[in-house]
Amino acid sequence: MMEVLFLGTGCMQPTKARNHSGILLSHDKENILFDCGEGIQRQMRIAGVKPAKITRICISHWHGDHVFGLPGLLSTMGADKPEKKIYIYGPPGTKEYMKHLLLSFAAKDIIEHEIIEIKDGKFFENDDFILESRHLKHSVLCYGFSLIEKDKRKINIAKAEKLGISGPNLGKLQDGESITIKGKSIHPDEVSTVTKGKKVSYIADTTLCDGAYALAKDCTVLISEGTHLDEIKEKTEKYMHLTVKEAALLASESNVEKLVVTHISQRYKESGAVLEEAKNYFHNVVVAEDFMKFKI
Repeated sequence: MMEVLFLGTGCMQPTKARNHSGILLSHDKENILFDCGEGIQRQMRIAGVKPAKITRICISHWHGDHVFGLPGLLSTMGADKPEKKIYIYGPPGTKEYMKHLLLSFAAKDIIEHEIIEIKDGKFFENDDFILESRHLKHSVLCYGFSLIEKDKRKINIAKAEKLGISGPNLGKLQDGESITIKGKSIHPDEVSTVTKGKKVSYIADTTLCDGAYALAKDCTVLISEGTHLDEIKEKTEKYMHLTVKEAALLASESNVEKLVVTHISQRYKESGAVLEEAKNYFHNVVVAEDFMKFKI
């Protein structure tokens, strides 16, 4: 089971209701923070999330509203859990940005961290899921991210016991291998079923591009920016963002189950108009609000 917590859903300028960008995706013991806007620590405190809980940070790009929270967060994590190490993923240039960021103040208690500069494709894998990135089209180098669960095979224990299957043979079936019992070949599908893994993607600042479509394809949940309503599309295009309509059409064309629109411009005091426009083009959609949380 996964859980998504929105720590910041605003755009360039924070408002009373919306903080700068930050999304926490939890999967078992992994807690992955996508972007780290200004004020992210305070948002975490309000939500009851301890900074030490974070295991990985994925930075989409180096505009300030997506990274200004990094120095404080890394310092607090170092003070709270000095023996821990976290992993920071970002576009090429991230190592240099981090170097200058930590030189810009009297850095103290910064948690041990490893910086990995990403490119298109898989950049992390464990037994349960993989993390992938796709190049987006923004005014600076920018990437979006997908967490893709691996399919899981569940053994029907009653059937297995009836066939006399036990021990290492159960493990082989679990891994999708056929086995032989008393001269009879048994295929995994005879005693098990496969549950398909879920896919959650985060599309940060971008115009429509191949990377956005790759991230959106077959998503269980697509979290996508939708900065403006379509009525000011020219302004949106100028700053290389998606409109709400474009995000909804992207979901509609990509076999998405649920769309969550985020990165909302400060010009929209209420989310009603954003939701209304999105629903014109995609049925299962919600507008993200700070501290909104749901399970997947």
